[in-house]
Amino acid sequence: MLVAIIKYNAGNIYSVDYALKRLGISPVVTAEPEVLLKADKVIFPGVGEARTTMNYLKDTKLDLLIRDLRQPVLGICLGMQLMCKYSEEGDTGCLNIFDVEVKRFIPQKHEEKVPHMGWNTLSIVGEGLFTKEQNKQFVYFVHSYYVPINSCTAAATEYILPFSAALQKGNYYATQFHPEKSGTVGEKILEIFLRL
Repeated sequence: MLVAIIKYNAGNIYSVDYALKRLGISPVVTAEPEVLLKADKVIFPGVGEARTTMNYLKDTKLDLLIRDLRQPVLGICLGMQLMCKYSEEGDTGCLNIFDVEVKRFIPQKHEEKVPHMGWNTLSIVGEGLFTKEQNKQFVYFVHSYYVPINSCTAAATEYILPFSAALQKGNYYATQFHPEKSGTVGEKILEIFLRL
């Protein structure tokens, strides 16, 4: 099985690479269109800033390529946010795979810190990457922006307010949390994605 990780100007790509290697998969990290198009699975991870990253994707035409992929695609963290229609971060138009806007967390109380960093439980809404056993399990988040609950929400959690922990539409799957940093729960989610 050929698993491709999209190579672009974002951090966190290599932690996903290591997580897949622990599962016995040797992914290819690439920006080559022909490799991405023929891969069995594509992963679009990322840590970074929305506007700069979208500008890079547009300059390299990766934005068009990602929207054309027909195999299972997994967006992680910034990857999930960039799959949405728009982000308040840098007033950025995104890929519009998921018809929803990314919002900035606004703390309501002194103890509510942004970025949100830490372990939160999942409330499973849909199928896709999840099993009933993952309901109420802890996964790891690091982010300042969130995707509101919407018709594509596959899992939800709460920090300051309820938000989407995962999205799914057609062949596109996405997690706001980092499965590669979420222990055995995250490993199971990656395994399910690889079996899709």
